[in-house]
Amino acid sequence: MRLFAAALLAFVLPGEAHLQDRVQVTSGQGAVLRGLDKVNGQTVDVEIFSGGGRAVFGMEVELADCRYPTDNPTGDAYAYLTIHEPEKASVAFRGWMVASAPALNALDHSRYDIWVLRCITS
Repeated sequence: MRLFAAALLAFVLPGEAHLQDRVQVTSGQGAVLRGLDKVNGQTVDVEIFSGGGRAVFGMEVELADCRYPTDNPTGDAYAYLTIHEPEKASVAFRGWMVASAPALNALDHSRYDIWVLRCITS
């Protein structure tokens, strides 16, 4: 599954010079994420600015970058996130999440889901 996500991202993210028809992307100021507590069904939407972090339920989320298609700012969003539980030393998730396909590269946690909704463009 992660291999498929990496292949998908190769078509839209810069740095893949061999692709002739790739989509041009722009980095946003931050991202809007949605968190879900699977135990009680509560959801919360949070804004995180690039280079910053924020608590989402019991998880600490850090955003490195959020990219979107330059010619379609309301189009798909791709965010590079690091997610961990404060009381654990290990990282629960690190990588790119795709707003239109959150299951391609998702947080694997027993209680919480966190996914990208869109980039903050202004």
